[in-house]
Amino acid sequence: MSIIAEKVTKTYGNQHALNGVSFQIEKGQIVGFLGPNGAGKSTMMKIITCYIPPTSGKVSVCGFDVMEQSTQAKKHIGYLPELNPLYTDMYVREYLSFVGGMYKIQNLKSRVEEMIETVGLQPEAHKKIETLSKGYRQRVGLAQALIHDPEVLILDEPTSGLDPNQLVEIRNLIVQVGKTKTVMLSTHIMQEVEAMCDKAFIIDRGNIVANNLDIQELAKEGKRLEEIFKDATRK
Repeated sequence: MSIIAEKVTKTYGNQHALNGVSFQIEKGQIVGFLGPNGAGKSTMMKIITCYIPPTSGKVSVCGFDVMEQSTQAKKHIGYLPELNPLYTDMYVREYLSFVGGMYKIQNLKSRVEEMIETVGLQPEAHKKIETLSKGYRQRVGLAQALIHDPEVLILDEPTSGLDPNQLVEIRNLIVQVGKTKTVMLSTHIMQEVEAMCDKAFIIDRGNIVANNLDIQELAKEGKRLEEIFKDATRK
């Protein structure tokens, strides 16, 4: 298994962001983590990527415990947060070289060019990041997440705020990357999961309410999802 979560709970004071969440993601799958805003999706991803600790429970990535073996786990993880944290005053190549240098990548210059080609950044690679569109900034974010060739890619709302053309392009890019990586992506849009994913988990108020669904099974959950999202909006 690429990712194993066992009874993961996260509390902030009296608020329960996650309640005993358990799931497994197999190697080579693209898996959607689907739920309304505030359901606990980002919290779970921050725990998987060693950014925050769980209050209780255990998570392992590629066999490494994210708390006790965080350094080893991070080597196998690429992460694109919902708020893409780019240094916008850097040029594209400069930024990717900076990230690659932190990973001590060999033949860094050729790896940067390989990433630029992989994510389709060639037309904008000579520009400062601050001048790029949202779609191209997402490509830069994907490039930095992939530059150290991780086995697992964690994407938090990767298509949020994109226009229709950018949306299709980023979806296709994620599907292409998923042919050689394990990908876990969060979204509150069912169509996103249907377009990109092999499996899906549904989370609501910190609880997994549907586990390891095939995409065909997800379609049957439409009415249930509608009620979950309506309830979240009312609250």
